[in-house]
Amino acid sequence: MLNFDFYNPTKLMFGQGRIADIAYEIPRNARVLITYGGGSIKSNGVYDEVKAALTGYEVVEFGGIEPNPLYETLMKAVELVKTHKIDFLLAVGGGSVIDGTKFIAAASLYDGDPWEIIFSRGTVVKESLPIGVVLTLPAAGSESNHRAVVSRKSMNAKISFYSNSFFPRFAVLDPVKTYSLPPTQISNGVVDAYIHVLEQYLTYPVNAKVQERFSEGILLTLIEEGPRALAEPMNYEVRSNIMLCATMALNGLICAGVPADWSTHMVGHELTALYGFDHAATIAALLPGMLKALKDDKRLQLLQYAERIWGLKEGEEDAVIEAAIEKTREFFAAMHMKTSLSELGLTADNIPEIIAHLKAHDMVRLGERKNVTPERVRQALELSL
Repeated sequence: MLNFDFYNPTKLMFGQGRIADIAYEIPRNARVLITYGGGSIKSNGVYDEVKAALTGYEVVEFGGIEPNPLYETLMKAVELVKTHKIDFLLAVGGGSVIDGTKFIAAASLYDGDPWEIIFSRGTVVKESLPIGVVLTLPAAGSESNHRAVVSRKSMNAKISFYSNSFFPRFAVLDPVKTYSLPPTQISNGVVDAYIHVLEQYLTYPVNAKVQERFSEGILLTLIEEGPRALAEPMNYEVRSNIMLCATMALNGLICAGVPADWSTHMVGHELTALYGFDHAATIAALLPGMLKALKDDKRLQLLQYAERIWGLKEGEEDAVIEAAIEKTREFFAAMHMKTSLSELGLTADNIPEIIAHLKAHDMVRLGERKNVTPERVRQALELSL
């Protein structure tokens, strides 16, 4: 097991009716900015519950944060924070709203060009305004981690960044608030969480048995409950398990003391920036090809994954690995996801543009061994068509 520090100060408030408890977590004299996305929280009752919980607070609102939040939009919220002297941010939504709110929290206190926060991967961040979360879309895990991803339309860029100051103070996880999600978002959420785990699990062995068993438990739960969430959208127990899986998949626990990959995510970010695909759609289409291209690097973990998750252990190693990758693709298909770049409408003609964007954003040594070069990504893209 590798050396590690594990730090996660986010308080998880899980269960039905927990939105009412946020008043106990926000200082009574706080001036609160509520951030949200397209407005679905106003039709599903979440907005009314949040406003009721904040009775007596000075509250300002900022809506319209996009999926894959845009720097240009978020800067409008930064101006609102400064104008109203906001001192607490409450993100109500999914990963995009939370990620965008993390940037707003840092940019509102940053003296330089706010783009430096993103371009530097967060290394310039010294402090941020405090954040709370009411989660409505379990997928990204941003409600309980220190990372964010923001896009800049003018540059066709989508960049991840991080800072310990980004950890939310609290996150409300009420499974009931996910009942109204459309099937596409259920599918995206389950697959996003699944691949978050694989990016931390399918690397190389370091005898981290606890982290591996946690990871395997999350994967098996998502395989069991993901299709049920599509078939039984108002099943509280199913929704509870999926919600907790998404949070645990990326709160830092399963990556403590183990190597992590993230090359599929980095390439996926370029596809979103270039072509506007949903994040989960890009990584679902990319992952099978990436695993095929990198199977020799990941051989031991892929064999363990094949046996422990899919029950595959008989036969020649390469055949077992190929079968495990195919089982993974079939699971994504069962979650109604497209599983190749060609299904997304891309062809071999798109590959040079994707590679050029990776190079432009200095994504030239990816993966757990930093050996996933543009040429290896090119091979993975070809295998993903």
